[in-house]
Amino acid sequence: KVLAGPLALLIDGICEAIIIDAREYPVRQPEESELEKVTRGSRDGLVETIVFNTALIRRRIRDPKLRNELMQVGTRSKTDVVVSYIEDIANPNLVNLVKKKIKSIETDSLVMGEKTLEEFIVGRSWNPLPQAKFTERPDVAAAHLLEGHIAVIVDTSPSVMILPVCMFHFTQHAEDYYQNPTIGTYLRWVRLVSMFLSLVLPALWLIAVEYRESLPPALKFLGAKGESAIPLFIQFLVLEVGIDMLRLASIHTPNALTTSLGIIGALLLGELAVKVGWFVPETILYIAIAGIGSFATPSIEFALAIRLFRLILLILTGMLKGYGFLLGLLFFIIIITTTKSMGGVRYTWPLIPFDWKALSTILFRKPVPEVKMRPDFLRTIDKDD
Repeated sequence: KVLAGPLALLIDGICEAIIIDAREYPVRQPEESELEKVTRGSRDGLVETIVFNTALIRRRIRDPKLRNELMQVGTRSKTDVVVSYIEDIANPNLVNLVKKKIKSIETDSLVMGEKTLEEFIVGRSWNPLPQAKFTERPDVAAAHLLEGHIAVIVDTSPSVMILPVCMFHFTQHAEDYYQNPTIGTYLRWVRLVSMFLSLVLPALWLIAVEYRESLPPALKFLGAKGESAIPLFIQFLVLEVGIDMLRLASIHTPNALTTSLGIIGALLLGELAVKVGWFVPETILYIAIAGIGSFATPSIEFALAIRLFRLILLILTGMLKGYGFLLGLLFFIIIITTTKSMGGVRYTWPLIPFDWKALSTILFRKPVPEVKMRPDFLRTIDKDD
């Protein structure tokens, strides 16, 4: 403990020492998260210092039953990790499972903070679907704790890991609850439609072009209006890779140059590619809509998983036409229905197993006083909110 900075108070005649944490931490002041902005609501966000993060959450939950249990992970780094939960709400079996998994970790260091810890807790899997939710907002973390979730806070990480979660946790955003319930419901539906289009739109358009003769008269306008030297299927693949190249380039580009990068990538390259005959305008349009759907997804981890499934669906559709499209959809459904979160929780709850009362709360942003019960899949001690 002394090597980490705290003071050790030794008293003559007593065989134990008192550890006094009087350290002054190098800190960044709480500021709004870049990933979870809201038009109305709190502007404080989590930072890289664990004591600040626990204080930001404690400020919102002044319940003596709120527990922040400190552990250390890493034989060399001795990284501080806090397991946070509300004692008379959270399922004790889930709490013990999380603590057991953290205590069993054998590694030198948590190199990438909470993301490294997640891979030790959730398990070694190549499944791209995220099984833990990350948030940089203390109000979102507090809301999940009050529902009965468990929050894992890692020192040096400006986000909190929420466990366990289902698929629909990645479709909700704090903006929904800072607006009128009707407006919040509208925003939620726009988001759900955007995510669905992000997954299927390019492949669906390829199918429409392939079977254009079978389309009803109202949809005859679908199809490429111009000529190009590259097949439509290859155009979509090149554009998908191009969007990822732009995204990676924007990450490594200084803020002062990001606008210039957007102009070069979106306007100049796209326009020139159409003029020289590489692409037709329709492929750029549908990839742009799919890209906007990805950016409308609240969780960047879930958005990247959807993008990967979109690419698989696109490849299968380009190779096998209609059969490939159905095969890709079947592959996505199998993966998403067989995935389980921590504690054996079904990833598709409350759709599978079906729970209309819980599903209606997800589909519609109900007024807060009407939401009386906590999520059933958490098996909380106190079920009434």
